[in-house]
Amino acid sequence: MRWATLLPLVFVLAGCASDIPRPIREAPAVDISMAQVLAESESLRNSSVRWGGAITGVENRRDETWIEIVEHPLGSDGLPRRTDLSGGRFLARVPGFVDPSVYARKRLVTVAGQFESIVTRNIGEHPYRYPVVRVDNLYLWPQEPTDIHHYYYYTPYWHDYWYPRRIPPPPPPPRPAPNQSK
Repeated sequence: MRWATLLPLVFVLAGCASDIPRPIREAPAVDISMAQVLAESESLRNSSVRWGGAITGVENRRDETWIEIVEHPLGSDGLPRRTDLSGGRFLARVPGFVDPSVYARKRLVTVAGQFESIVTRNIGEHPYRYPVVRVDNLYLWPQEPTDIHHYYYYTPYWHDYWYPRRIPPPPPPPRPAPNQSK
């Protein structure tokens, strides 16, 4: 009898489990945007942030990796939405090595950590101010499948009740061979 009540509870709790870390899934108590950080960088230093977007570059250094990310708005689960809206670019400072072939361009990533500082770098010849996030949690979202095919089979025997069934006309009769006399 105990198993009959315990087993459904185990299945319900297992269904709620997620491999996405809690700081990525849930927004911090005070959700700070990139625009706020760029405007008030000194007062927001060491504030918790959760940002995400598409990777544009990975730079491995001796003890850490800097990931350049184009920010996109996050959904309720922390997944960056594919949209043209962006707050700009930011740098994620990740301890250790991150493989650039795995963390490739255009892959979606969400980071949670503390806002550290503003760094100025060039994009082409234009100087750009990047907020830097010291990353505590990093989540690379799985790639969406690109080869989804929807093959539809329409039976030749089905037709709509309100429309008459189209029956193809019979083929034309064969033409008589030209008269060849010698």
